[in-house]
Amino acid sequence: MAKFQCKCGMLLSNTSAPNDVELKVYTDKEWDYIINLKDLDILTIPRPRYDVWHCKSCDRIHVFIHNELIKTYKVEE
Repeated sequence: MAKFQCKCGMLLSNTSAPNDVELKVYTDKEWDYIINLKDLDILTIPRPRYDVWHCKSCDRIHVFIHNELIKTYKVEE
């Protein structure tokens, strides 16, 4: 559970579950590996490599690895 302040000033949080902030994003290779697991169980699905958060206020996308922000994307106008 974490909080993060977007550049627009909005406080983002994933403390409630489910939430509209945290996205589950897998690369195509990661997803292919998951769906080909012999004993696929929802509890054994690995977490995605990246944590991706969406700010509903400004539509920015924030990408984290191990709780460290590595990229922020802003929608072009």
